[in-house]
Amino acid sequence: MSETAFVLIVEQDTEQADRMAESLREHGHACRTAQSATEAIESLQARPPDVIVADQGMATEGDGSSTRPLGRWSRIAPDAEVLLIVQDLPPEAISRLKSRHTFAGVLARPVSPDALTEAVEHAAEQARQNRANRALKQQAERRCEFEGLVTGNEQMIRLIHRVRRVADSKLTVLVLGESGTGKELVAQALHRHSPRARKAFRAINCAGLNENLLESELFGHVKGAFTGAVSDRKGLFEVVDSGTLFLDEVGDMPLAMQAKLLRTLENGEILPVGSNEIRKVDVRVVSATRRNLQEMVEHHEFRDDLFYRLNQATIRIPPLRERRDDVPILIDHFLHEAADVHNKPVVSVSGEVLRKLSAYRWPGNVRELRSVVDQMIVLAEGHELTLDDLPEAIRGSTDIVLASAQSTAGLTMQQMEKLHIANTLKLTGGNRDQTAKMLGIGARTLYRKLREYGLQ
Repeated sequence: MSETAFVLIVEQDTEQADRMAESLREHGHACRTAQSATEAIESLQARPPDVIVADQGMATEGDGSSTRPLGRWSRIAPDAEVLLIVQDLPPEAISRLKSRHTFAGVLARPVSPDALTEAVEHAAEQARQNRANRALKQQAERRCEFEGLVTGNEQMIRLIHRVRRVADSKLTVLVLGESGTGKELVAQALHRHSPRARKAFRAINCAGLNENLLESELFGHVKGAFTGAVSDRKGLFEVVDSGTLFLDEVGDMPLAMQAKLLRTLENGEILPVGSNEIRKVDVRVVSATRRNLQEMVEHHEFRDDLFYRLNQATIRIPPLRERRDDVPILIDHFLHEAADVHNKPVVSVSGEVLRKLSAYRWPGNVRELRSVVDQMIVLAEGHELTLDDLPEAIRGSTDIVLASAQSTAGLTMQQMEKLHIANTLKLTGGNRDQTAKMLGIGARTLYRKLREYGLQ
């Protein structure tokens, strides 16, 4: 079945309007009816539809209470597609109508249920594409690129401003975020916009390194310090002296190493493995972790004194599922990058693909999105990415993250049900078919509840 749509039927004949609405509801679409142009305006203002099915006279001439309704409708609901119901109009008259008004098509009276459904579903798909195009345009206007971070999200733009402010300070910075969110990009941005920008930047991932190896990597060693130490070797703190050292996944650092790192952060001193000679360094440390360090401190898995020393300034990168408005921007950015790298002629993404990718949970965050776009570009055969190019796991996924729940204390069961349906509907971007699937109910049950709760 095609994706469901919200349809406004503007028709003076109540029986005709009800018949059309019932026919569309049988195919899973939600409908409202209006018996006047004024009533149509009120409905549009309450909730813009995907498709407007309207009597030609009411749409182009009004009913005495409104002038030029079609123009007003398009201003209130710019993405909606309009289907005009006409009676005995020759082709030349329809051409004259099209020269004066913008609409998607015409339906001749008497309107057959099959013709109505086919026209509505075609118009609804175009309306969804209109919405996607307008969203892309708005996002492009807000688009911000900063040191590899590409965003149009307000939360991320505030993060960039914070990076700019903190970069010029001497504070140690703790970058928090899930794997794949871009923690190293933030660390590099902090370095490049700091007074140390002309000095060295190095990164090390603390996860998976045992204490001895990590100590040697950070502080260096002298010849003979251990088996295989055939010569003196500088550690990263000496290599980046006067520069910036990025400690990724610092939450995985062994406890014994945490004490040695704390000493260096507090007095700028390092002691290479096997040496008795203390050396002074001037290094700014930026650390990052996907783990909850505060919880680890409470469970004595991370030193509290080191946590406070690393956490002089905190920058939290939100996961991609919390900034879904960035998905289209990132897709566009990665699409053009990948098309150039792989020498492919892909230049666009279909509306269905955009909706699927925007609805996906993205457990691997931006890194995963980039990988998916790269894969799709390589496998694509045309100029546009379609559903066939999507990885199977995403194509069949309905795994959408739930929106933040309001407190339900004190609500009746009916109020809770209404709230839950409204939140899920908002989460799916108004997609009733997907909303019904997520709620585990049939489409008809959902539409009945939408009418009962006034959520149409």
